[in-house]
Amino acid sequence: MKSKIRKGDKVVVLTGQDKGKSGEVIRVDVKENRVVVQGVNLVKKHRRATAMSASGIESVEAAIHVSNVAHADPKTGKATRVGIKTLKDGKKVLVAKKSGETIERKA
Repeated sequence: MKSKIRKGDKVVVLTGQDKGKSGEVIRVDVKENRVVVQGVNLVKKHRRATAMSASGIESVEAAIHVSNVAHADPKTGKATRVGIKTLKDGKKVLVAKKSGETIERKA
């Protein structure tokens, strides 16, 4: 399934323990339909000491299913559905359904 969510997009979590939190998408796993969002769904990882780093417990972001996140509206910051609009110059952009604002993406 093709998703409209890409790396760098601002998203809001819809369900689960982190409901309502927002962040930037760090990684997208298209095969598993999962995304990793910065600062959301943190889990503790026990790290073994290596020559480069010391041992300890660190928090790492775990993946969330893509259906549990939605684009953040650029105007309000709340979750919104998105549509695709073609501009006069032929460029396609995402448009927030709630406010009608275009969603900027990092190229």
